[in-house]
Amino acid sequence: MMVMVGFLRRSPPLLVKFTLPSSSSKLQHFPFLHFCFFCTASSSSSKQHSFTVSHLVNSCGFSHQEALSTSKIVHFETPEKPDSVFAFFSGHGFSESQTSKIIRTQPQLLGFNPEKSLLPKLQFFYSKGASKSDVVRILVSTPAILFLSIRRMAIDAVKHFPRVLLFDLGTYVESNIKAMQEVEVPRSNIATLLRLQPRAFMVRPDKFKEILEEVKELGFDPSKFKFVQAVHAMRAMSKSTWKRKIEVYKQWGWSEDEIRLAFSKSPCCMMLSEDKIMATMDFFFNKMGKKSSLIAPRPLLLSLSLEKRMIPRYSVVQFLLSKGLIDKDFSLTAVFQSTEKKFLQKFVNAYKEEAPQLLNLYQKKVGDSKNQDCLRE
Repeated sequence: MMVMVGFLRRSPPLLVKFTLPSSSSKLQHFPFLHFCFFCTASSSSSKQHSFTVSHLVNSCGFSHQEALSTSKIVHFETPEKPDSVFAFFSGHGFSESQTSKIIRTQPQLLGFNPEKSLLPKLQFFYSKGASKSDVVRILVSTPAILFLSIRRMAIDAVKHFPRVLLFDLGTYVESNIKAMQEVEVPRSNIATLLRLQPRAFMVRPDKFKEILEEVKELGFDPSKFKFVQAVHAMRAMSKSTWKRKIEVYKQWGWSEDEIRLAFSKSPCCMMLSEDKIMATMDFFFNKMGKKSSLIAPRPLLLSLSLEKRMIPRYSVVQFLLSKGLIDKDFSLTAVFQSTEKKFLQKFVNAYKEEAPQLLNLYQKKVGDSKNQDCLRE
């Protein structure tokens, strides 16, 4: 079964075509995807089926085999609807062969009302400055975009990354997806990267393949999700920026091996700004008196907010240490990476009798951080 899958978030939406097993039970492996399935109920009338096949062959340019396959998905008794769809595309600059290509990929379109379902999608692109030729190229490359609502279409793509309209999706996205499949990246992981970080695919195929090879050489397993996270991290910055961030970590005493270890555990540690890295390392090293080497095996700590999480929670730890209520070798991950509920249970509520003022102390620090946010605004 050929299924067109749409991936959306606040960054640019893209669409990719996967061949999935025909068994519907297999779809449970892709819970995060928005699938668009359009199946018109099968008719018991052989006459209707025969008319559909005949019209697709004689009027739509389908081969007999293509018409047979399409007739299993969409049926019609009169030519009005399919003819109106072809006429609609023709009126918007699509050649007959381009329209046929779209319909072969998405035959469900033959059951659409062009003025109600298709025109608003084209008008959306026109309103964003796309020319008719741009729209033709976009829809021929990714016709499943026509199944999305206006609200969920390319609003953020145009707003935040308008160049997406100019990309040759066949050259960039499809080629780079194939490159990932060739190194045996699971389709579910490719789909997630497309949904969350579609810009990762907006690069020349030769450059993208270089990145894949570099990530493999760093020891990442293509079958694991961290592989695509690492690809995104390396794709997101230039080599000069990458080198600068390595130098920042080295300033705090990290060796090449420790940087590699941190990146392997959390690729996002290389996507933090240099200022963020410096501020967090300074907090651990100078404020807390911890060795920076303790952070390398726990790189997620670097991405946590200083003002909203680390400083308020450390104020609790400092109080407990001053009273001798906890050991100085407390767990960094337990303090900073645990959920709010678990943190309160373990480090605040557990000491209600010994330190009843602890909750007020913590809440004041959290409140101070919120006030700082308001001042910045």
